[in-house]
Amino acid sequence: MPLPSEPSFADIYNHITNDNPYPVLPSASPHARDPSLNHAISSLALHPTLEALLHILNSDLSSAHFLVRHMESRPAYEGMFVHGLLHRVEGDYRNAEAWYGDVKDSDIFRATWPETVGGLEGALAFIRGVESLRKEGKGDSQRLEKESGREIEAIKDILVEKFGTGRVEDATSVWVGKSEEGKKQHAGQVVGGEGWRHF
Repeated sequence: MPLPSEPSFADIYNHITNDNPYPVLPSASPHARDPSLNHAISSLALHPTLEALLHILNSDLSSAHFLVRHMESRPAYEGMFVHGLLHRVEGDYRNAEAWYGDVKDSDIFRATWPETVGGLEGALAFIRGVESLRKEGKGDSQRLEKESGREIEAIKDILVEKFGTGRVEDATSVWVGKSEEGKKQHAGQVVGGEGWRHF
């Protein structure tokens, strides 16, 4: 179904999730699933966590990463969690586990991964299950897709409730600086000879 000429967050979210499965394995292409959505997503001027989530669902991981890199230390727990989700979707499982661990005590993580679904251990088991499916071909892809959908829907609902889907004309108030450890890691990736990352 085509999008309206001025789509809302819900229009774009439903368009992507109705036409595509929730992401489990990394996309076969490094490009956005639907490049025509990039402008529509950015034009909404959403809270950056919601914009990043839409980019992740559209497999535009570079646009999502640009946004979450500005929210990678406390108190931006929501951005940190979406950063972990991004790494899970791109296949960087150790980084995903690290981000999930960093936010394990936050409201958004506890609401998305409550003890009834295993808490942090349940989330880490899910990541390991995705990794096993990708690397060894072992696992139930339908179950993992269902769990991916549950996780993403929970994150989306919490973000919409907390931040709304109205315009955020100046997102600089959302940005937080890198922690000292994050600054060192980033410097190593950019100028320290670590080169391009492969997963």
